Amino acid sequence: MSQIQPRGETFISIDVETAGSVPSRFALLSIGACLADTPTTTFYVELQPDREEVNAEALAISGLDPASLAVEGVEPAVAMQRFADWVADVVPEGNVPVFTAFNAPFDWMFVDDYFQRYLGRNPFGHSAFDIKSYAMAVADGTWAETSMRVLSPKYLTGRPLAHNALNDAQDQAELFRALRADAKARPRRE
Repeated sequence: MSQIQPRGETFISIDVETAGSVPSRFALLSIGACLADTPTTTFYVELQPDREEVNAEALAISGLDPASLAVEGVEPAVAMQRFADWVADVVPEGNVPVFTAFNAPFDWMFVDDYFQRYLGRNPFGHSAFDIKSYAMAVADGTWAETSMRVLSPKYLTGRPLAHNALNDAQDQAELFRALRADAKARPRRE
């Protein structure tokens, strides 16, 4: 029986800001991404809203204005193509891009929905790596201990997330690298 050769992995830290909680009702407003191991290699785009429903609480968090984005934002199909092109440019040949986020289910559902609707494909495939779950495993702790309130003082010098998609993607990348360092430093169980 032949063994499957693992492919190289390129972890890409991604964060989104949205007009609400689900892509079926609310627009994706911005995408920020960076290479997890090289967070200065970045992608950022603000999108024109493709639906009108908004949640005032979500908008208050991001500070984005759908009316301004309707004029100044990038049309969603163009934005998603730019993002796909950036992913293709930064992932070395033979590697697979790994969608990496803090609370990945939220960010992934918006990005996947937009990739599928506007490009018919998602360069990340059908899965995502969740930093929050990884933090729970590394610390051998509880779900409550993986909140940013707990993790930020230890790994991000106490700074809160900025709720700017690019800044948050870079902070998530920093958190992920620190957690991986902690995991590698732990003695292995026999």
